[in-house]
Amino acid sequence: MLKIDPEFADQIPPLTEDEFRQLEANILSDGEVINPILVWNGVIVDGHNRFRVLELHPEVPYKTFEKQFSDRGEVVAWICKNQLGRRNLTPAQRKYLIGKQYDSEKALHGGDRKSADVKSSSENQNLISGMKTCERIAKENHVGKSYVIDAGHYANGVDAAEEAVPGTRQDILSGKICPVDAAVQAVAQAPPEERVTLANHLRDPEVQRRGKPRSEIKRTQTERQPEEPDPSEPFDDEEEAAPVTKVSRKQIMEIYNSMLNSEGITTEDDVVLDMQDAVDTLIFRWNKCLELNPEIAKEKTFLTRISQIAKEGIYYLQKF
Repeated sequence: MLKIDPEFADQIPPLTEDEFRQLEANILSDGEVINPILVWNGVIVDGHNRFRVLELHPEVPYKTFEKQFSDRGEVVAWICKNQLGRRNLTPAQRKYLIGKQYDSEKALHGGDRKSADVKSSSENQNLISGMKTCERIAKENHVGKSYVIDAGHYANGVDAAEEAVPGTRQDILSGKICPVDAAVQAVAQAPPEERVTLANHLRDPEVQRRGKPRSEIKRTQTERQPEEPDPSEPFDDEEEAAPVTKVSRKQIMEIYNSMLNSEGITTEDDVVLDMQDAVDTLIFRWNKCLELNPEIAKEKTFLTRISQIAKEGIYYLQKF
């Protein structure tokens, strides 16, 4: 009897309802589960969604493949690396998986040492000798090593938020809420007694990314009683500000500043990471808009208007 381990299953980016129904239809059409379900000591490592279909249709035949791992940490690292190589991921899912892979592999040998120090296994034969874990993972995913380290903090924040308020991980990774990285990381950095409050505030407009539609921010504002703004807080008059929850924002910014370095000074890597995240968010949102509105995307007037927006972005980058 196959078993599902919650920790392993949590590393798998969730399918949408439509994606799951399509998978179910494909399996029923084939009359069997073509790809074997990977297991380790009877626990599913890869194939959780296929197994969900099998639970609904136990008559469908399937096969398993036993894979060898040294311990649970190696399993988590493998799952993350496998998902990064095969799924169309949102920026949040990608960053979370990179962070979990980094933390898991780092734990295998007690820190971010050279890859040559990692315990030997069939999955580690391709490690680049003399390269740190963060550097190797960065190379594999075409990002900077600082992004990998930052992703580790981000993944810890997502997990801490999930532990404090169950369901938060799913909402973040699915894109239902899009809190800024600093707010997510702040949850793990905060004392346990403050984490529930910070995790709940991840849903507030004040900690959502700037890319969130203005209409959604306005709608949220009408549903809440606005608070008196704090004149000491920074205000961007180019964006309509959401009501500020002073305590949570203060907590978040204090923790965020302390994470950067002991003097609270933003480094070059921090700025690069923020700009990289902005690009990732842009690509994801444009793709999602086109995916959700395929008919509108074919309209000539729509293409003309979008071309103008694209030209503005190209002009900015050329000028930059």
